[in-house]
Amino acid sequence: MAGGERRSEVKVPVEDRLFSLVLALLATETGLLKSEILSTVRGYAERFDSAGANANLERQFERDKDDIRELGIPLETVESPDRPGDNQALRYRIPKGQYELPEEVRFTPDELALLGLAAEVWREASLSADSQRALTKLRSLGIEPHEPVIGYAPRLRVRDAAFEPLRQALDRRQAVRFRYFKPGEQAPRQRTANPLAVVLHEGRWHLHAFDLDAQEPRTFLLSRIVGEVTTVPGSSFEAPPPGIQDQVIADLSALRLANAADLAVSAGSDAEVRLGKRAALRDEDAGVIRLHYTDAAVFADELAAYGPEVRVLSPGSLRDAVRARLTAVAEAHREGDIR
Repeated sequence: MAGGERRSEVKVPVEDRLFSLVLALLATETGLLKSEILSTVRGYAERFDSAGANANLERQFERDKDDIRELGIPLETVESPDRPGDNQALRYRIPKGQYELPEEVRFTPDELALLGLAAEVWREASLSADSQRALTKLRSLGIEPHEPVIGYAPRLRVRDAAFEPLRQALDRRQAVRFRYFKPGEQAPRQRTANPLAVVLHEGRWHLHAFDLDAQEPRTFLLSRIVGEVTTVPGSSFEAPPPGIQDQVIADLSALRLANAADLAVSAGSDAEVRLGKRAALRDEDAGVIRLHYTDAAVFADELAAYGPEVRVLSPGSLRDAVRARLTAVAEAHREGDIR
């Protein structure tokens, strides 16, 4: 019991377990039996029960095999000629010749450091699992991600909770249901859609999907999805056409260029500094800049936050949207004073 308790306390990170498994399978020419892997490889051996109660460990190994193959690592299963059809006699190996980098592909130390940094960047939120698998593959190729060329690794956070369930549904080609708060509506409405692409545009995540209720393709801002994203049981759809992500981004970029706003900004203000960096045109004498935008409601929220530092000259619809937001803030403060 004491030994079992000690085993249960040992927790090996998943990327370390996968890395140890890859190294073990690379080191053998004939392959390893499952029992040999579970009893000797770091990440399994700590929990291995010599009495035979290793069902959970075996299921973990099956999932790890899938993860390794998703990395593009050629994990082979070799059947014993003496015991054909016996799963307990199967051996697992990674043939070095198929896994090593081609002779013509070589990286400089700086390039290796940048590869490691790129994998380190996505360490937060829903993409952490992807970053861990990427780091595992880099390390198994002999690329150590902690090079001193760059002194720190930035962290990118995926703040939209809908990102991961949508990405999984897209990979599995399952329809999803979610509540979506469309600007101008009083409450979120339920949508049912086939997810076709999740793209990043102007720093915001967008879902492009076929709306099954409207029977039309639609693009949704993930930040407007309210509550949980669920899959529709038993649903499936055809794979999205190749290059759909590029097409969605191109459409969003075209929409952005089609929307232009002329803004009067106060000289020396925070608005002039921040918005001026994105200006497509600028009239220094008049203090007017022109900006393009994709989503009018999102842009109106941003402009309203600058208060009197920004005045919308055109279009009128954007000016009205900003004024409505400022009016709502003023009324909320008046109501607070009355109380």
